[in-house]
Amino acid sequence: MKNTITEALIYEAQGLKDDALVVYKNILKREPTNAAAIAAIRRLSGLSRKKTGVNEQMRDFFIKMKTDEEITEFKRWLIKL
Repeated sequence: MKNTITEALIYEAQGLKDDALVVYKNILKREPTNAAAIAAIRRLSGLSRKKTGVNEQMRDFFIKMKTDEEITEFKRWLIKL
């Protein structure tokens, strides 16, 4: 293949993150301002995440939760991530 966004997306769909990153980086070598490739590299590299580390409050909540309502609340929090 010619190292296209489509190729990289196929690799991503197959769970081949490293292969997708190689393709995106090759795209950037040819097209340094390719916004889709830049965004994908950030996303796959974890650079777009604003938060790092552990949410201590939710970790404690997870450890102590017992009721169905608490489990539902935790699931809703996870979905928002």
